[in-house]
Amino acid sequence: MNDIRPHTVYRKDYRLPDYLVDSTVLCFELEPNSTLVKSSLEIRRNPALAEGLPPLRLDGVDLQLLYIAVDGEPLPPSRYQELQQGLSVRVDKPEFLLEIHNRINPGDNTSLEGLYLSNGMYCTQCEAEGFRKITYYPDRPDVMSRFTTRIVAPPQYPVLLSNGNEIDRGRMDDGRQFVTWEDPFAKPAYLFALVAGDLECVEDSFSTASGRRVKLQIFTEAKNIGKCAHAMASLKKAMRWDEEVYGREYDLDIFMIVAVDHFNMGAMENKGLNIFNSACVLSSPETATDGAFQRIESIVAHEYFHNWSGNRVTCRDWFQLSLKEGFTVFRDAEFSADMNSRDVKRIEEVTRLRTAQFAEDAGPMAHPVRPDSYMEISNFYTLTVYEKGAEVVRMIHTLLGPEGFRRGTDLYFTRHDGCAVTCEDFVRSMEDANGVDLTQFRRWYSQAGTPVVDVSETYDAEAGEYRLTFRQSCPPTPGQSEKLPLHIPIAVGLLASDGAELALDAAGNSSRVLEITQPEQSFTFSAPAAKPVPSLLRGFSAPVKLGFEYTEEQLQFLMQFDRDAFNQWDAGQRLAFNAIEQSQADYRSGAALEPPVALIGACRGLLQRGSTAPALLAEMLSLPSEQALAEHSDLIDAEAIVAARDFCRLSLGKSLQGELLECYRRLNTHKPYRPEAEDIAERSLKNTCLGYLAASGGAEGIRLARAQYLGAENMTDSSAALRVLVNHADRAVARQALDDFYQRWQEDTQVVELWLSLQSSSASYGSLDLVRELMQHPAFELTNPNKVRAVIGGFANGNFTQFHSIDGSGYQFLAEQVVALDSLNPQIAARLVLPLTHWKKYLPQVGENMRAALASVMAGGQLSADLYEVVSKSL
Repeated sequence: MNDIRPHTVYRKDYRLPDYLVDSTVLCFELEPNSTLVKSSLEIRRNPALAEGLPPLRLDGVDLQLLYIAVDGEPLPPSRYQELQQGLSVRVDKPEFLLEIHNRINPGDNTSLEGLYLSNGMYCTQCEAEGFRKITYYPDRPDVMSRFTTRIVAPPQYPVLLSNGNEIDRGRMDDGRQFVTWEDPFAKPAYLFALVAGDLECVEDSFSTASGRRVKLQIFTEAKNIGKCAHAMASLKKAMRWDEEVYGREYDLDIFMIVAVDHFNMGAMENKGLNIFNSACVLSSPETATDGAFQRIESIVAHEYFHNWSGNRVTCRDWFQLSLKEGFTVFRDAEFSADMNSRDVKRIEEVTRLRTAQFAEDAGPMAHPVRPDSYMEISNFYTLTVYEKGAEVVRMIHTLLGPEGFRRGTDLYFTRHDGCAVTCEDFVRSMEDANGVDLTQFRRWYSQAGTPVVDVSETYDAEAGEYRLTFRQSCPPTPGQSEKLPLHIPIAVGLLASDGAELALDAAGNSSRVLEITQPEQSFTFSAPAAKPVPSLLRGFSAPVKLGFEYTEEQLQFLMQFDRDAFNQWDAGQRLAFNAIEQSQADYRSGAALEPPVALIGACRGLLQRGSTAPALLAEMLSLPSEQALAEHSDLIDAEAIVAARDFCRLSLGKSLQGELLECYRRLNTHKPYRPEAEDIAERSLKNTCLGYLAASGGAEGIRLARAQYLGAENMTDSSAALRVLVNHADRAVARQALDDFYQRWQEDTQVVELWLSLQSSSASYGSLDLVRELMQHPAFELTNPNKVRAVIGGFANGNFTQFHSIDGSGYQFLAEQVVALDSLNPQIAARLVLPLTHWKKYLPQVGENMRAALASVMAGGQLSADLYEVVSKSL
């Protein structure tokens, strides 16, 4: 952390770089506390700019400058100036070779940006602005250079990796070894990577569509070498899928993945050398849940897909971050949908969007998909840039159709290969390839906030006409009080009274995409027999809040008959929201809570009919989370939300005990574990039933959970049963199971992280005192982001009951931890504080406690730019 006062960077101030770097040659002589970095840069004046030779500005943070020379001549101090965050060099010629030597201290680098140590292994993280912590450089994405990297290290680091292809290796006279890597493709500095350690490797190969053989390698610590098979299989699936769906073939001779325990993010797409958070690459049936297997498959694909959507074509500046991330999230979502249940994948995406991204849109850090300003760019690796950005790309796909979208991406990759471009360039490629005008659609990139689409209906029985009227609006957000109408694709269907779908056009299509472009628009459909039931926003065709007054009978009807699986699920969610909100009102008024009859009946029908696919059925039986209910509330009453949701869950468990028990027993079979969609669906439904049986308050659910825990042959069933015991069993029973689990898995880092999070996020078990105890446990490490997310993040984000304790103790605890973390890892501190930033949405007393905790963070000393931006905007 540095003591420089944060300043705001604006998109409107973008200027082309004064100088370009054609070639970057690096040499690292690795030592834990004194690594020597030598750089040799071929620099030339940017020909796109006017004549003249302005000073060369190089970024640099926490570097010790040892030597600087131009064309072999050391520079006198009068020719350069050391700045607080870099160097300024006086230039007297348009082309020159700049040489710099500097020292860095990887061993003390707890920010995990630049070059640092993880369990004795050297590794890097350079996105967004980490390369400036390695050496002096124009650290911006529009400066693209060909990199050659030589790594020199003692023999205890036998594996030395960097970007591109290996071109040389050997041993020096002093016993040290070296390896040289060359990347033939120009790239920005944020895609640079280096790894050095005592690692083992799993190796495979892939034959591209053109017949080239690519070596595939996954590196990890020796103890984890047996947990790489699923990641390797996922990589090969992703490579084939990208060839078949997008026509994108891999371009190097080797593709490498390295698993690292200390990592701020999920993974990083460095050219040819992806560095992964261990939790996002290592798995086995015994140690990883179904969710982990699917997450690994998705993240491996995401980082691989970046080879084209991010590396070969990168972003001009960090305001264009969604250009690569939104597009790639859409690509990995479609890949995951093809590999697993498309319906469930879409439900998971929308649940995350509605619960967390909509809250972001309504909060103090609200920003457009393409932000206009930032103090610290790491704060804008957000759900808005990633998930909402992916929804914007999905809408283009919806408007153009699969073939039109493919024409657009082909043109985009061909036109901009090897370039640093903008969101505007992406949209223009879509327009030019399809002859369409997306001028109004561009507002999705520039306007913040979640649009609201209110829908009303009229039916003219005599004319046999049914009319839907759409009214769009968008609430004010910071810096944007007035909003213009958006181009919104709304997919709709109409259902007759017998559940049959009506034809919506002359071709007989039963689903149609309506393009809403005006503040108010109406559409008329033929419905001669009777008034239909509308199925609106099918597949969640746009990231909007939809308002329509469905009756309980209509929602039950849609749950049974709608052919759009997403809307089937959404009808059930609306029923659940209505029931829980009614229970909240009764709780606040002191009235007796009544069982949700309509919801119980709908769920009973689902279980008895047995016609719904297991994966979808598990989702349809699940209640909205406390976080989703909070986002849905105008004024959040945390206590009422918890009481109402728990009561509805208890009512469902009691009323449906027979059906749930029958379903559980039918699925509770012993067969070899496979992380395949069909088996995952059955385990998901089985464990959903188990959760309800335990929540019903009866002894049978706990008995079944103990039996499942003791007999489980995979981590999915084991951890699901353990979660039930922790949340619903007597504390002594829960403690016994937790102790047994830890004794069994204490040597496995990822399983221990799961063990920690199960406790910290449990409403009944995870008290603040327990969370403090977990922070003293030998397994906890404040400098390890995964451990921090498991314990502190699990409490603040997952333990709605305990975190929102009326005395404000949970908020003050989080504030204390954020201040402590800020001096170690500003990125993690800034992300961890986010639950406090929505204090204005809570009841006055609770909100004031949250605000006071934020104020204590602001008063906690010299804050990093990361944390200062979030806290200052929130206050």
